[in-house]
Amino acid sequence: MKSRGERHIGLLNGFAAYGMWGLVPLFWPLLKPAGAAEILAHRMVWSLVFVAVSLLFVRRWAWAGELLRQPRRLALVTVAAAVITVNWGVYIWAVNAGHVVEASLGYFINPLVTIAMGVLLLKERLRPAQWAAVGVGFAAVLVLTIGYGRPPWISLALAFSFATYGLVKKKVNLGGVESLAAETAIQFLPALGYLLWLTSRGDLSFATEGPGHAALLASTGIVTALPLVCFGAAAIRVPLSTLGLLQYLAPVFQFLLGIFYFGEAMPPERWAGFALVWLALTLLTADALRTARAARKGLASAGTPLPTGTVIAVREAEAAAPGPEPLDSPAVRP
Repeated sequence: MKSRGERHIGLLNGFAAYGMWGLVPLFWPLLKPAGAAEILAHRMVWSLVFVAVSLLFVRRWAWAGELLRQPRRLALVTVAAAVITVNWGVYIWAVNAGHVVEASLGYFINPLVTIAMGVLLLKERLRPAQWAAVGVGFAAVLVLTIGYGRPPWISLALAFSFATYGLVKKKVNLGGVESLAAETAIQFLPALGYLLWLTSRGDLSFATEGPGHAALLASTGIVTALPLVCFGAAAIRVPLSTLGLLQYLAPVFQFLLGIFYFGEAMPPERWAGFALVWLALTLLTADALRTARAARKGLASAGTPLPTGTVIAVREAEAAAPGPEPLDSPAVRP
């Protein structure tokens, strides 16, 4: 059992992590006139620099040798790197193009997409409440399609890339910082090559907009990795169910920023679509917590200690629905 002080430290770190992820839409516009592709490339390059220095400081390199000796696992990391490149790129473009609210929707509907992929790809069986949530989520997408006059492509791209990333990450099974290091190592050469190409064309804003702009672009590595450090500190101190609920903070903050800071329009049909999404998430959350409590009570009434595997299963049930991202892959936050 963690002490009260430890739990408080964990909660503060959890709020800090998801708060930073939720407020990150305020950061990307500061990097203009750099385009989304240049910002993305800098994020890849400087994230690797930051995590490499961090791992060098704590001397955690044994995992890298093991990964290089496992071609299948390395291939999965490559797929994860490609998918998260799409996710990061779409998010940066969406924020700087004035689509913060639609981007936040992507992280609200991500749990629904994850469940749908589990049914379609992994042949998982859903409980009635989960089926109801998926159905309500599908209705929400239809309502939003009417509201936008087109399918919410930004939201769907973010949600599906996020869910695919989570599916791949489950098979890779790397820690958060190690995962970010491996993926950005794969991204590094293409990103550096793109930046050199921009330099050859005279289009690299890093070298032409002054030292302040260059420092902001370099800080993309810190913006990517610092919330991950806080998340790691929270994950070892508070229950996964608490972290799952905290994960709602990020898309909520993004949604509020989109409306009140960036002044994006929210006509009635979009409010209706978001309300349906929130209803679906409420159904998922209630079902996950109810299932976890039932499992605990059943085991307790049997008078037997909880086996390690069962404890893990219960904790996963608690955390499965609330979060907009897999708990073992926090590095993918926008």
